Formats: sequence, structure tokens, C-alpha cells
Amino acid sequence: MWASSIALVVGALLAWIVVRFKFRGKWLIEGLIMSPLVLPPTLVGYYLLVLLGQRGLGPLTEQFLGFRFVFSVSGAIVAAVVVALPLVFQTVQVSIAEINRDVEDAARVDGCNERSLFWYIILPLIWRGLLAAGLLGFLRALGDFGTTLMVAGNIPGRTQTLSMAVYDAVQANDINGANSLALLLTTIGFGLIFLVFWIRQRPG
Repeated sequence: MWASSIALVVGALLAWIVVRFKFRGKWLIEGLIMSPLVLPPTLVGYYLLVLLGQRGLGPLTEQFLGFRFVFSVSGAIVAAVVVALPLVFQTVQVSIAEINRDVEDAARVDGCNERSLFWYIILPLIWRGLLAAGLLGFLRALGDFGTTLMVAGNIPGRTQTLSMAVYDAVQANDINGANSLALLLTTIGFGLIFLVFWIRQRPG
């Protein structure tokens, strides 16, 4: 939940910047955001491990923030945010790009300020995209294995996710436990993905 919420806020902000502003290097930003979709999860996790570990920002976060990311819940959240961000970014980007600029211009002519424009014009136009992005981000974060494993480890009761628990159950030959966890993940996954499709197909 934390990962998908953070990914939604950051992804929506980045999507707004990329769509609404023209600047050099935009392709580089988009490429970096989308890279977790094409790179192996373990490689993404390795890069995060190097960045947040003792040879990277780890000593600074421990000294100034009082906690570390590696092998902690914070690390699991960061890893899940990184893998969820591309889907959130892409979904919100499409919604923002579909906004008709003439509608915004008409609202400004009628005396609408930027704050009112966002709350009463833009947000109602993109709310379905935001909701779909949040659900997709949640599903991606929920199903991640390799990236989270590399950064946060697989500590039962602390950093172990449902996906890792399935793996552990299979390794321990606990077929009943694996089946129960698999059914839970499948139910959540299919339920939310069907909800995303329903939201996207709703008229208006």
C-alpha cells in the first residue's frame, strides 16, 4: 500500500512534467522511468542495492535519518516503488495527454484560476486514469519478487512478501501453503485487473 501510494504520487507528478513541459533530455527521464519494465528484476535490485547499500547512500541514511534501506521494510517499499512506477507513469501520462487544451483555455477565459482549474476541470478528467494507475501500481508492487529480494531480503515476518512466501512454501514442499497463497494472490490479481478494465471502459 505504501509503495503503490508513493508510486502514484511520484508517477503522476513525473507524467505531468513530461507531458506539459518541453525540455531537453525528456527522453532520458522517460527511459529511466520505464527501464524497470525491460531490465531483469534482479539487475534493478542490484542497482538499488549498490545505491542504497554501505558503498552508496547507506551510511548517510543511517547517520542523518537513523535507519537503513537494505534488508528493511523501507528497502522493500523503495524496491516496490521503483518497479511499480513505470506502469503508473505510463497510465497517467496517457490520461493527461488526452486532456483537450481548449477546455482549459475556455476555463481560464471564464475566470478560473490554476487551482480551481486543477480541482474542477483536470482532476475530474483524469480520475479514472489515476485510479487505474494506482491499482496497476499496487498489483506490480504486490507481485514483485526479484527486485525486493535483492534489496530487502526475505526475512519472515519482516520483509517477506506474499510472492516470496509462495517460493518458500514450494521450497519447503508445503504444497497446501503454496496453494493457499497462490489462490490469494490470484484472486487479488484478477479481481483488481478486472476492476481496472471496468474503470477504463466506463463511458464518461
